[in-house]
Amino acid sequence: MTDQNPPAAPKFDPNASHQVQPRLRKVRAFPMPVQGPDGKQQVLLGLADAQQISGKVVATHPAVQQLLPLLDGSRSVEQIVGEVGRGLTLETMQSLVAQLDDAALIEGPTFEALDASMRADFDASDTLPPATTAQFADALVMQKVGKEATDDQKAEQGPGLIGEVFDQWMAKALENADNPTFDELPSVLIVPGNEYARSWINYAAAWGRMRVADRPDRVIVLGTNHFGSATGVCGCDKAYETPLGTCPLDARFKQTLDEKLGKDSAELLYTHRFDHEREHSIELQIPWIQHCLGAAEDGSFVPVYSALVHDPARNGGASYDEQGLGLGAFVDALKAAIAEVGGKTLVVASADLSHVGPAFGDQQALSGETPEAAEARNNVAKQDQELLKLLVEGKADDLVSSLAWQQNPTRWASTGALVAAAKAAPVSRGQLLNYAASMDQQGSAMLTTAAAALFV
Repeated sequence: MTDQNPPAAPKFDPNASHQVQPRLRKVRAFPMPVQGPDGKQQVLLGLADAQQISGKVVATHPAVQQLLPLLDGSRSVEQIVGEVGRGLTLETMQSLVAQLDDAALIEGPTFEALDASMRADFDASDTLPPATTAQFADALVMQKVGKEATDDQKAEQGPGLIGEVFDQWMAKALENADNPTFDELPSVLIVPGNEYARSWINYAAAWGRMRVADRPDRVIVLGTNHFGSATGVCGCDKAYETPLGTCPLDARFKQTLDEKLGKDSAELLYTHRFDHEREHSIELQIPWIQHCLGAAEDGSFVPVYSALVHDPARNGGASYDEQGLGLGAFVDALKAAIAEVGGKTLVVASADLSHVGPAFGDQQALSGETPEAAEARNNVAKQDQELLKLLVEGKADDLVSSLAWQQNPTRWASTGALVAAAKAAPVSRGQLLNYAASMDQQGSAMLTTAAAALFV
């Protein structure tokens, strides 16, 4: 049934300074197919919050993409209309700004209230609730039961189905492996940090070998800050919950790390802790920790500590704006804290490698069997293998130097997590377990990942 009372369109407020002179926040633009009034499909421009603080999406004309750079807070809507011309009217510009404000996509009171609410909710709990992992579990239940699955069915069946799928993936990934188990606990485990569907084989190739290894006393997970505001390393002071249960925060390790950093650096580490609210690269490792390492006799899972690490190839390891916590200080403190707390520590680098294809601005298509496409794919794999070789050989600094010199041509996304893990943990040898690439159906984007382990 058609909604007889659709919500009223947002109204432009000429007395609101943030609308009169709009400043666009970080947004993600994407094609948005919709059905027009005539029944024909058309493609609009979708605009969403790149930091995922707002869940609203603005659908607008594709030509609006040319206007977005002008929404930098230095121009009024009248100035933008005068600068653009070409039929752009003041009414159209005002309507667009009102929609962006309603979706909290421009700076101002709407966004500030939403951001304040998110921060308050984050600090109100000692545990990060499940997000990506809950969606994964719900999807598994709906595949089994149907889309009409109830919340009770999802809660009851989700945990068991996660375990079943993980076991299936591990069996498949390791069925022909020469070394399907580790003889000892690695210092560092390198695994993907993106959705399971794209990279399950490398999750399974790494975590599957952990099932008979010694159980660590703690797991430190280092990930990539995909959506947040931190310009340097960003720590988390929370436990992690998934449908399988909760991995508690290793409070003793956090306290030791903070002491090694010192008061000022520790404050920098947690200034943007809210970035963890929307980040998936840490959470995606937690069910594997719970399933593969198991629970203690009292039912508790291994405690964790997590941090998101910036790209050291961009500013020599310092934070991007020189205002955040740099990689060097964090690695030194992390290494010292691991040594002081003692016991068995496993460091997990939740990492993605190359991001290539037309979706990322590359001219060469990657799909198909043309010589050009095959060469492009082979070149990506060759560079990835060369960089991974540096990592497993203990040459993390050379890895950073290489990416910085080449200006990261294939957009490695998780260099910081990889380098921090390799430099902080005691390592003398490494092993590349598997390398894989995944591509979307259109061939516009290819992502590469690896499974590897570093040992004392």
